[in-house]
Amino acid sequence: MKIITWNVNGIRAALGKNALDWAFAQQPDALCLQEVKAREEQLNEEQHAQLQLPYVWNAAQRPGYSGVTTFYKEQPDEIVMGMGDDEFDVEGRVIQTVAAGCRLFNIYFPNGQRGQQRVGYKLAFYSHLLKLCDELHKRGESIIITGDFNTSHMPIDLKNPKANEKTSGFLPEEREWVQNFLGHGFVDVYRHLYPDKVQYTWWTYRLNARQRGIGWRLDYFLISENLLPRVKDVIIHENVMGSDHCPVELVLI
Repeated sequence: MKIITWNVNGIRAALGKNALDWAFAQQPDALCLQEVKAREEQLNEEQHAQLQLPYVWNAAQRPGYSGVTTFYKEQPDEIVMGMGDDEFDVEGRVIQTVAAGCRLFNIYFPNGQRGQQRVGYKLAFYSHLLKLCDELHKRGESIIITGDFNTSHMPIDLKNPKANEKTSGFLPEEREWVQNFLGHGFVDVYRHLYPDKVQYTWWTYRLNARQRGIGWRLDYFLISENLLPRVKDVIIHENVMGSDHCPVELVLI
């Protein structure tokens, strides 16, 4: 089983670069895109023809903003849009799909860099999601959370941690929420497999950051602990272009 996550920073722009051809060529069981920035009906006929798998689309109410899309090889047993709270669901940030005994959350977490109010919103989003996952775990469900977390968890996860201690994305309170998930039955599977490996998944477009290796690891797979025996690998495809993020792949047996 293969799941790929990718913040494409605008699906129409990605399609214009033929960037998604790479993702579909991997023949994933699920392809989770974030920050699609469009409604399904805004794609033209040519763009629709480039979508090589069935999909479910959750767009934000605000035009040109946020949004997630999950492509799938086999029809999921269940599809849920959002997290059941209008405060968060109006921004089109979450799709849940259930297949192969797992509940997959495709999530574009809020960015806190537009001020303290958005940091608070981001932390409330984390809190609501964790409460939901706690309930699902109590019911015996196995969960995979993937997407753009908009937070680097540890100093190893960004090039310049000291300089970014007061920057949203590496604030102590944001990092603490990622840690909270790890204390509630989840595993950061990439860091579990590669505790000392330095790789990034996002680079600002400014100052040739990607070419200079100045990045952040913002895109994750958090999985329920009981799924660890099924994990074969997590691959950060840092050389795949088409967005300011790169795709990340989870391989399960």
